[in-house]
Amino acid sequence: MKTYIALLRGINVSGKNKIPMADLRAMLTDMGLNSVKTYIQSGNVVFQSKEDKTAILEASIKENIKSAFGFEVPVLVKTKTELEVIFKSNPYTDSDAIKKKQVYFVLLKNPAERELVKAFHSEKYATEDFKITDDCVYLLCKIGYGKAKLNNNLIERKLKVEATTRNYNTMVKLLDMSS
Repeated sequence: MKTYIALLRGINVSGKNKIPMADLRAMLTDMGLNSVKTYIQSGNVVFQSKEDKTAILEASIKENIKSAFGFEVPVLVKTKTELEVIFKSNPYTDSDAIKKKQVYFVLLKNPAERELVKAFHSEKYATEDFKITDDCVYLLCKIGYGKAKLNNNLIERKLKVEATTRNYNTMVKLLDMSS
């Protein structure tokens, strides 16, 4: 069995798309997923499955959420190994920036088209730095993510790809939970 991390986008935010974590764990267990654990209320799930294809897991989780809770949410599933590689490839490792909660990972569902990435590289933001890979846009938000111009919605719009954002500490916790 493989260990996976599912990242749900836009649940339990500002009173919208409410999913109690106990209900989510029960739904995922009923789907046949094993060792289901959640972290905080924003849709971070670690589980095990015999399924080898993340796309099948994503579609199944998305479909079951719609059926159980009545709304659709974007679902991104990564293997433990994929998440480790993304985390270790983070160019923003300054301990001060990490302590100040300035380091973020915008995880991409699919690689963006090369022309869109090239165009995005010409973007300049006074208080933010970024690096784009096939799997992630790494962000350094010098005044915090809440005030950043470069956010998940902008990245999705510019790169035309579904994405979800997690902070450094959440990534550390998810990797710890998946061990």
